[in-house]
Amino acid sequence: MGRQIYIFDTTLRDGEQSAGINLNTREKLEVARQLAKLRVDVIEAGFPISSRGDFEAVKAIAQEVKGPVIAGLARANLKDIDRAWEALQYAEKGRIHTFIATSDIHLQYKLKKTKEEVLKMAEKAVRHAAACGSEVEFSAEDASRTELDYLCDVIEAAIEAGAGIINIPDTVGYSTPKEFGDFISQIRQRVPGIENVILSVHCHNDLGMATANSLAAVASGAQQVECTVNGLGERAGNTALEEVVMSLATRKDFFDCYTGIKLDEIYRSSRLVSSLTASPVQANKAIVGRNAFAHESGIHQDGVLKERTTYEIMNPATIGIVMDGIVLGKHSGRHAFKERMEQLGFDLTEEELGIAFEKFKDLADRKKTISDSDLEAIVAHEVKTVPEKFTLEKIQIYTGTNIIPTATVGVKVEDKYVEDASCGDGPVDAVFKAIEKVTGFHVELAHYSLNAISGGKDAVGEVTVKVIYNNNLYLGRGISTDILEASARAYLSAINKLVNGQGEESLTNGN
Repeated sequence: MGRQIYIFDTTLRDGEQSAGINLNTREKLEVARQLAKLRVDVIEAGFPISSRGDFEAVKAIAQEVKGPVIAGLARANLKDIDRAWEALQYAEKGRIHTFIATSDIHLQYKLKKTKEEVLKMAEKAVRHAAACGSEVEFSAEDASRTELDYLCDVIEAAIEAGAGIINIPDTVGYSTPKEFGDFISQIRQRVPGIENVILSVHCHNDLGMATANSLAAVASGAQQVECTVNGLGERAGNTALEEVVMSLATRKDFFDCYTGIKLDEIYRSSRLVSSLTASPVQANKAIVGRNAFAHESGIHQDGVLKERTTYEIMNPATIGIVMDGIVLGKHSGRHAFKERMEQLGFDLTEEELGIAFEKFKDLADRKKTISDSDLEAIVAHEVKTVPEKFTLEKIQIYTGTNIIPTATVGVKVEDKYVEDASCGDGPVDAVFKAIEKVTGFHVELAHYSLNAISGGKDAVGEVTVKVIYNNNLYLGRGISTDILEASARAYLSAINKLVNGQGEESLTNGN
């Protein structure tokens, strides 16, 4: 059967450090529950000392999510470690992940410390974390640019202090596959006691080699890969979970390794993370992109029709892409709707199912056929939402060539109906200004994007906005077959999060 490779998912920590991503506690819990369904071995839930919101999210995940080990990041100091343990102590299985930089460039310019000082800090931090009673993982930040003799000394000290997992990060994505594979081999040969711990790798994608470097490390004996769903992460991102897992599954003949991942939850995990982070997956992204199983070339189409394996090395059903004959429309009943939602992996309460079915019927009155993407959007945007102080009731636009765009917006504010109008540089700007008048909140629009969820003239449009208020970032999403209505819903979604205090700043740091 081969060696097991443990999957350490850091979507909620390193993935959330992607520019413009800010998940609230409810959204992090939703991702964590899905990661548990995916059967990742470890969920790095966050960086508890970085903010109150991050601490509460790690604590909530530790309390509620069972199955995977729940990890929290901590710098190599006692305050960070104590704060991490304060959140992780509720976990069924907890892991303190402590780190310190070891490369000369980091020691000289960032830490301003000697090698001996850093070695002692690493040892002290690991010892303190081990005394908490949890698993301890130690990371040597920027390991791939660290002088090997010194790195081996630090790793040996961390193991002797109680670290059960040693992580070797390629923090800035500088390494290459052969180089990184050889690096891992040398560490395994030179560090006493390395055979008694799990050797992990954490690769970034700055040169587009994160997955290749991680797989080279696996081939050289690494037992854990740190990765994120859709490859999210700082700068160019991290190793993509789906790429590593499916490489090992598809090329068992080469790697002779396996993971415990439930493969048919991969696509669902990708879609959920993409939706909640407002980070669309590029069409040609390996494994989970829209075109990953599409064939336009006539030669390819002919080959696939005759025998799928001529041009497809993976079956889309393996990763959970559902293809069956059920077509939902306005005449579909609740039973068919419920069955479809279950096939898509949604675990909805009866109340949530009722809301989703009502929204489905509303959409079906506008569209002839409802796609799976439409259903996923309904759950993400209409069901799994924050409490609404402001609810859109009416939108009316007056615009055209040589006309100043004017929008009238009617909003239900708790039990009261409020309506106002405004002009703008364009119809969307007019809508947003009218909403600001109605709600009384004047925010800065930092991001606006429009994405077609499904094809055709009646396609559902998904609008994502990010707004700034009092230096906090709030993300809002809205869907509709009318893009102006979708825009209004997205803007109100962000303001409702603002009202509910679900925007938070986070300190970014780590591998």
